[in-house]
Amino acid sequence: MKIIKIKRTQHLENIYHRNMGRLQTQVTRIKKTIFGIPYKTLHKYRETYMGEIKDCEDCNLSKVR
Repeated sequence: MKIIKIKRTQHLENIYHRNMGRLQTQVTRIKKTIFGIPYKTLHKYRETYMGEIKDCEDCNLSKVR
């Protein structure tokens, strides 16, 4: 049994940009888990409207609640 694993999860997230309005994008998170419990998010990225892959920290977007 491995103690530390790396997991990749994907889900839809609603985000908002003032020029484009509300968008629904597929966000992928890569997390480090210890004994199956999520410990740390290593990387978070999303696919843009044009199909390009971008880091979520580089984008000027806010979440819609």
